[in-house]
Amino acid sequence: MFEPRLADLLEQPAIVRVSTISPDGYPHTTPVWFLLDGESLILFTGRETRKARNVLANAKGAIAIGGDPVGSPCYLLQGDFTIEDDPDHSVTARITYHYESPEKAAEWLSAWEDDDHVILRLTPDHIAQIS
Repeated sequence: MFEPRLADLLEQPAIVRVSTISPDGYPHTTPVWFLLDGESLILFTGRETRKARNVLANAKGAIAIGGDPVGSPCYLLQGDFTIEDDPDHSVTARITYHYESPEKAAEWLSAWEDDDHVILRLTPDHIAQIS
């Protein structure tokens, strides 16, 4: 599904920008960690965060990746988000270990032990190279 340059970029532990639609109709954009999961991009967040609440009200959203350094390819992936529970933090752990050393990841996961995380999943239905 993903062209080769985008597929390579999606395998990297890059910070992406996720945009959801707020109740007033404006984009709510935040930097997040993510992980490629088959044909989807997944990220974790707290159940009560603005982005999770936005997805519950309006599933439409986008993820932007790339553009750093200046002149490198940048992509916008659009589609509908879904929300999945992560009661044992197994998906949260997969993502965290993708970005952090084992020691640091274990610290983060310990700190989040009692947090109520959900997974936001975006399977893009439109992909545009924007630079």
